[in-house]
Amino acid sequence: MLAFNHHCQTALAFTIRRSSSSASPAAFLVNNNSVKHTRQITTTATSRSYDPTLFESQLYQWWEQAGCFEPDSKQSAIQPLPMGKNLCVAYASTQCYGRLHMGHAIFVALQDVLARFHRMRGRPVLWTPGTDHAGIATQLQVEKALMEEIANASSEEEREKLVPREEFLERVWEYKEEQGGAITSQLRSLGASADWTRERFTMDPALSVGVSEAFVRLHEKGLVYRGTYMVNWSPGLMTAVSDLEVEYSEEEASCIISKGLVPMSDIGDGKARSIPIIADEYVDMEFGTGALKITPGHDPNDYELGKKYDLEIMNVMNKDATMNEKCGEPYVGLDRFEAREKLWSDMEEAGLVIKAEPHMQRVPRSQRGGEIIEPLVSKQWFVKTEGMGAKALAAVKDGDITIVPSRFEKVWYGWLTDIRDWCISRQLWWGHRIPVWYVDETEEEYIVARMQRRQRKRPLRLVILPILSCVKKMMCLILGSVLACGHLPLWVGLKMREGCIHRFGSIYPGTCLETGYDILFFWVARMVMLGIELTDVSPFKVIYLHGLVRAADGTKMSKTKGNVVDPLDTVSEYGADSLRYSLVTGVTPGQDIPLNMDKIAANKAFANKLWNCCKFVTGNALKDIDEEELKSLGRYIISKCHELVESVTEDIEKYQLGAAGSKIYEFLWDQYADWYIEISKTRLYEGFGGGGEEAKTARRVLVYILDTSMRLLHPYMPYVTEQLWHHLPRVPKTEEMAAHSLMLADWPQMDDTRLVQDKDAIASFEVSRHSHVSSGKKIAATIVAPGELKDMIETEINSLIMLAKLDPDQVSVVEAGSDEAKAAAAGDSAQLVVQEGVEAYLPMAGLVDIEKEKQRLEKQSAKLGKEIEKLAGRLQSKGFVDKAPPAVVDKAKAELAELEDQASKVDASLKALG
Repeated sequence: MLAFNHHCQTALAFTIRRSSSSASPAAFLVNNNSVKHTRQITTTATSRSYDPTLFESQLYQWWEQAGCFEPDSKQSAIQPLPMGKNLCVAYASTQCYGRLHMGHAIFVALQDVLARFHRMRGRPVLWTPGTDHAGIATQLQVEKALMEEIANASSEEEREKLVPREEFLERVWEYKEEQGGAITSQLRSLGASADWTRERFTMDPALSVGVSEAFVRLHEKGLVYRGTYMVNWSPGLMTAVSDLEVEYSEEEASCIISKGLVPMSDIGDGKARSIPIIADEYVDMEFGTGALKITPGHDPNDYELGKKYDLEIMNVMNKDATMNEKCGEPYVGLDRFEAREKLWSDMEEAGLVIKAEPHMQRVPRSQRGGEIIEPLVSKQWFVKTEGMGAKALAAVKDGDITIVPSRFEKVWYGWLTDIRDWCISRQLWWGHRIPVWYVDETEEEYIVARMQRRQRKRPLRLVILPILSCVKKMMCLILGSVLACGHLPLWVGLKMREGCIHRFGSIYPGTCLETGYDILFFWVARMVMLGIELTDVSPFKVIYLHGLVRAADGTKMSKTKGNVVDPLDTVSEYGADSLRYSLVTGVTPGQDIPLNMDKIAANKAFANKLWNCCKFVTGNALKDIDEEELKSLGRYIISKCHELVESVTEDIEKYQLGAAGSKIYEFLWDQYADWYIEISKTRLYEGFGGGGEEAKTARRVLVYILDTSMRLLHPYMPYVTEQLWHHLPRVPKTEEMAAHSLMLADWPQMDDTRLVQDKDAIASFEVSRHSHVSSGKKIAATIVAPGELKDMIETEINSLIMLAKLDPDQVSVVEAGSDEAKAAAAGDSAQLVVQEGVEAYLPMAGLVDIEKEKQRLEKQSAKLGKEIEKLAGRLQSKGFVDKAPPAVVDKAKAELAELEDQASKVDASLKALG
């Protein structure tokens, strides 16, 4: 049973049942034959045109309530899975508060394309959503609210006096509960088909246990240790921060040339001291005087040199970036910037300054607070990375993990080859507390244990303790987010396995991790390192990297520049589908995406085009089509559609999501909407010579192509395709399906079986698609084609007459090489269309706009020229010819020959036009 308020001229071939309410504009009930869920679609006068605000939120609520996002939404619990139908897992992690930005929007769009595609292909899909506790950022938000209470607090001790740790954490949890649902609600608005029943938060009790377990296991292996090394120190946040949380900017500074007095970090305690002089290749002799001061306690490179030459490491700065007692009386207690100004003033007053030159400097700033980060030697917890890094490097080299696009393998190898030990401790309260207990007040001896009640039961091999019973308190440090979240693929999988149907197998490892290329070596590499170290198995098989969303001119989006495109505002104005499609199509993996409103508006127009196509189309869906039946239907459009299905399927399987999406757009707009729908009128309406059985056939073709196209487009534009699909005849819902939804319908190509195609039909129909003559004129034409092509064109002569605006009394189709063909070529006519042996001759006498036709052919010639140049260059590449399979090379050569043949014929047509 189907209901649709049609506004088209074709007859309905199925039953419409009006609802009991008829006082308002027509409303219809869609009966899904669903055991679990039915859905109502109301079509009013306002919904006769595309308006996503009328249905997007309702559709999402229906999907979620029906259980469409769960792994078994398309299969029964006892249904065996076909061979090769593997679980597809994607991990989505966002901070637990805040507003959606374009970085979220693109990962949702791409991950959702993958999830919906694999789900439709019959694979159980578990897309695990989650939120990150965002230690620094979340604590900052709460501290802002407490600013008046702790305005004068400068140390952790003072802060704890004013706001005890437990009370502070309670306030953070309250803040998280207030804010936590906002970001996931925003993700839902973009259509994320994640399984929200399995949503996880990184501070969930079960995951906290997992974090402690990971720490203890790594400690038992000797991979976690406590040591004093140089770290990134944030004076404002009073904590060490990771490389991920530091951003570098080129800023103007001064290069000071003086008479021997060294800068602030070298003044020490003001006492006279001997300064060692060393020689090392690190120094650039062309810069400045060729002599370089070394401050091992306050510069990463100097720190390495200090260790190399066993230099004293002196720290002249407190943790809050004020000067300590080692600086000498004039500078003690001054802020770092105040001390710098005073030192400069004192040097000038003493006549020690020779000159100061402008100098651009790479300055590290806190990603969260914006303050300048200080390199500082500090006692922290670290993870040994050399062995773990080697395993992660080998995982990609050996093919256990595939990086898409492959060019980022170089980044992967470079970073893991030169990796340093990784600081994992943070001086914060909000986060996973390090599972370490101090033995006495000196805090020098400690126990590493899984849980507090088991701390005294740990074996002595963990740490040498003089008196085991004198454990005092738990360490106040927390773990950095990278360690806390990096092992989540493992712990989420293990903890969630209990709630999953066992026939799906293990949740770990996953299939695909989709993320931005900018965090490949910060987050992704460390996730792989931890996963392999803790399980001996790579956490996922594919790493798919997207680019950064940039402003229309390619620059970084910035509130300061005023070029930020807000995804939530965009969804409100254009709909989620338009934004998703704009982010995903027209780009390749790892390529940055320039985004402007024109592109989004154009994709909204595309959705509106699809909407109008559906309003036109009625009929019965095709079932079990075979080659014989194909001959009586729309051979060309069905063949092109099947060609598209195979191409799109192959592209998405190979993670070429942008290319696949663009092909669907081109087919729907150029082939189906602008061309085939016009042809169908010659079959549907008696006034064009159609009607009867021909009209029935046309309806079936129109519905089949539209249904197939919406299935292909659904992963990209889920809302509009779902809404329109319910307006078409569809196969009944099966018992295994959670709901009668397009997202659970079969993909047009469920396996590798080739779809029926008629190459001859494709060739013959191209002639009518490329005919261009002056508007409003009916002209004569002679079509020359060989053998079967001639017969096919004759069967579609009505379509050709309509599209090419031909005079039906002066059109003939003749055999290539016949006397009629020779006469047409010799007459005063133009050869306007040439393709694969098909030629069309039109009379010249004022009937053809020569200039327009020349422009068209010149454009076609230029396009062919670019394609030939690109393909020829590829074949000239030794890397391609030597490495690609012979069949691929042969195919490329054949394509080049075909392009060159087409180009020669187009050039001949141009010459004929003078």
